[in-house]
Amino acid sequence: MFSRRGFIRIGAASVGTLALRPFGLLPAMAASSSNYRALVCVFLFGGNDSNNSVIPLDDADYTAYQSARGELGLAASSLVAVNDASGAPYGFHPLLIELASLFTSKQLAVVANLGPLVAPLTRAQYQAQQGFIPNNLFSHADQQLEWQSSIAQGNSPTGWGGRAADYIAAQKFNASSFPAFLSTAGNVLQGAGANTQPVAVAPGESLTLAGFNGSAASEARWTALNNMIATDSGVTLVQAANHTLANSITDAAALAAALAKSTPLKTQFPKTSLAAQLQQVAEIIQVQADLGVSRQIFFCSLGGFDTHTGELATLNNLYPQVSQALAAFYDATEELGVADSVTTFTESDFNRTFQPTSGNGSDHAWGGHHFVLGGAVQGGRIFGQFPALQLGGPNDTDIRGRWIPTTSTDQYGATLCSWFGIPGSGLSGVFPNLANFPTSNLGFLG
Repeated sequence: MFSRRGFIRIGAASVGTLALRPFGLLPAMAASSSNYRALVCVFLFGGNDSNNSVIPLDDADYTAYQSARGELGLAASSLVAVNDASGAPYGFHPLLIELASLFTSKQLAVVANLGPLVAPLTRAQYQAQQGFIPNNLFSHADQQLEWQSSIAQGNSPTGWGGRAADYIAAQKFNASSFPAFLSTAGNVLQGAGANTQPVAVAPGESLTLAGFNGSAASEARWTALNNMIATDSGVTLVQAANHTLANSITDAAALAAALAKSTPLKTQFPKTSLAAQLQQVAEIIQVQADLGVSRQIFFCSLGGFDTHTGELATLNNLYPQVSQALAAFYDATEELGVADSVTTFTESDFNRTFQPTSGNGSDHAWGGHHFVLGGAVQGGRIFGQFPALQLGGPNDTDIRGRWIPTTSTDQYGATLCSWFGIPGSGLSGVFPNLANFPTSNLGFLG
């Protein structure tokens, strides 16, 4: 089933638009796999405590980690030990086994201490409330929107993925008008652009309208529906709604037809929500040539990361889901021969306080560490800068270990979009604050 904000219901059945466009789906033209590129976002809703995702294991940092983390501290012997390209030792959470393996085999990189910023910010500036401080720090709703919009001060009606999709459409990267942005996690701001609407695909659900089964009665209903949406009512809102529905039906049919003739993937995905979403993404990537697209952006998610209490047990449940789903998805891209053409990356509301709470949890914080995965990734490396693991230290907003980011979401997104095919001249329209930072490319993609 497809949906978007303001979807139209017809009786008990509904179908939404795959894109709000002036014309329907253009005839699909084969898109070269060699020219294909896709970005796949995995958003960890609730605020992932990435202080326990990847931990520096040099003596000084690990001692500081043990001292501050209290009941949340993980024993060094339990961690999956890796070394970055410089030989520095790190430990992945013991249940991120697959991600640690991908780091070692150089398909996965870590971007450290990353978060929403308007411009570089120091502890002194933050404490004096000087400089450009993002709005409503430590708020779930606000920080989720700032990650998805890349606008850390002020409200934005568009997301950076939507603005990137606008650029792709304007430059006619894709041979058809099939939507460039698809979400398997509902409608999201990240996919909203000036001309691009967030599009939702529900994994495992039918792509067609319910109630039309080929019987005489359903054929009559189908004829009536098409006559209704083709009728010029003279009412602008009704005409827009009819146009939206017509495009949805056309695009859903195109995708259903492409998927119907595809070969089932051999890669086995775990039976989890995130894995199901990523399997759906892999299946859509498999038919990209039939859909006439050479650039696509996808959005998936997993919730439950708001760990104010009982954090260790919660992450012991969530981390295997993340690790196994991402590893299966990477295997699927290898099976499809597009591993070098697909880059998967994580986002989350924020990191959590280095200092634990009284209930063996952690509070809302700011800068955190994120994973980037794919054949084009400069894997086995840590990009950005880990914070000084010191409560009240140079990277702390206060005395609880709320790290001030040393790398911005703008730089992160711009690096992804540059690889995606958006040149420097187009990046400023996607990331308006990018010029405030010393570099627009962090180097984690080849």
